[in-house]
Amino acid sequence: MIDVRLYTLLAVVEFNSYTRAAEHLSLTQPAITQHIKQLEKELNIKIFRRVGKEIIPTNEGNVVIQYARRNIALYERMKQNILDIQRHVRRLTVGITHTAESNAVAEVLGRYSSKNPGTTITIISDSINNLYSMLKNYEIDLAVVEGKIQDSSINSLLLDTDSLMLVVSNNNPLAKKSMVTINELKKQPLILRRPSSGTRNLFAAHLESNNMSLNDFNVILEVDNIATIKDLIRRDIGVSILARSACLDEIKKRKITVLPIENLSMIREINILYHNDFKHVDILESIMKEYNKVAKFYAS
Repeated sequence: MIDVRLYTLLAVVEFNSYTRAAEHLSLTQPAITQHIKQLEKELNIKIFRRVGKEIIPTNEGNVVIQYARRNIALYERMKQNILDIQRHVRRLTVGITHTAESNAVAEVLGRYSSKNPGTTITIISDSINNLYSMLKNYEIDLAVVEGKIQDSSINSLLLDTDSLMLVVSNNNPLAKKSMVTINELKKQPLILRRPSSGTRNLFAAHLESNNMSLNDFNVILEVDNIATIKDLIRRDIGVSILARSACLDEIKKRKITVLPIENLSMIREINILYHNDFKHVDILESIMKEYNKVAKFYAS
């Protein structure tokens, strides 16, 4: 059983309020306060500090919160796995980045699930950093991300390689070219992903290695949703830097044009990350095979 005080702790973190945490858990506010004080006394630390009306975790508090999430996630996963065994069901939670959400990965997972009765896959989309955290805490089984994580407890399986490209509408004069220069790109209205995006950060890093920055470009919009960005491109609102894998369907249907940028070879790996104790290696092999089939379809 999980210590009920850990649920109290996470409720306070979620709502940033003892009162709202009490309402959520159907407890009194003094009971919430007592739970936190008991944890602090037991661990000999301060979990929270107040800054104005904000409840801010201390450094030690962040550690407690991290392990509380991990313990609860493991406990809930244990209960779910027992239930799945009894029902002869196999359940998988996969975290993917927003870029992966727009490429073949979601299609591959859907195809795998439909071909394997009794298998249910839940897909969660989030930033790379949040997916790493969820994987570490056993809140997800797999993470499909761009790049790797330096952690001995996490295994990495190369799914594919990807590259960032300039994406323009078919009506843009640049669409007639086989490659564009940096100076040509600087003249274009640029739509970028949000600063938390790995795609944007990789683009920025390559610019910095060439003694440039995003300030040198005509950035008109920041949009987190890739589907929205592609729609804006098709409407000639601007151009963007996106992963080629996120544009496979549009490329095949010739809805947009993707171009390399001279002297900017922005290549990265797409990896499946999973814990060392992940038991269903057969699933990984099947996902790889299905991915290769789908990739060949879009490449043809």
